[in-house]
Amino acid sequence: MTLKGRFIVFEGLDCSGSTTQASYLYERLIAVGNRVWLTSQPSSGPVGHLIRLLFSGRVVLPPDRHIRDRQFAYLFAADRFDHLNNPTTGILKYLDDGIDVISTRYVLSSLAYNVETDEEEAFVRRLNADFPDPDYLIFLDCSVELSIERMAVSRPNRDTYENRAKLTRAALNYHHTLAGYQGRLLIVDASLPREEVGAKVFDFVARDIGQSSGGAFVRQSGLTSD
Repeated sequence: MTLKGRFIVFEGLDCSGSTTQASYLYERLIAVGNRVWLTSQPSSGPVGHLIRLLFSGRVVLPPDRHIRDRQFAYLFAADRFDHLNNPTTGILKYLDDGIDVISTRYVLSSLAYNVETDEEEAFVRRLNADFPDPDYLIFLDCSVELSIERMAVSRPNRDTYENRAKLTRAALNYHHTLAGYQGRLLIVDASLPREEVGAKVFDFVARDIGQSSGGAFVRQSGLTSD
């Protein structure tokens, strides 16, 4: 199936600036006449809501790390399927309607945060094998130290994945996966001023995305902090 819109994904460690940059790109694309939908994963759907409850500790999973990561991998894949295929508010519907979709987080986040062994990587890849690749992948390269420093300021209450051990593993996994990535990819130093990061992102995306007339506003959905 050939889709008319373009699928743009932001990835990076917590507090890398993905939400800020996704919003900035959204505003700039709207300003030049594109029709755009801004969203995130976990989504605002029922499975995404359950994931958020698990992150916050309102719903509790078994303490064993292997079981928890496997359960999260299943849940994220289920949420991703619905997020893509929902007939009313799904990513693929918007793309088919010629609307560009910007999402913070996608498959790469599962490979970063739910994997510690080769076996777990193969498992997560199987769960996500049928999902389409983004047209543009933007990775905000943020060190673990910078992530923790920013969280200390912006997130007094952290979820279950926002700790040094998990962030260190996620950073390694991101770079491992990106080393073999074959699609359109922009890697930006997340420590740069946000305006400079935003300019690099816009230049990367705007060189290929056509501008449609009208500049229609498409509602934002399910956004969380970086």
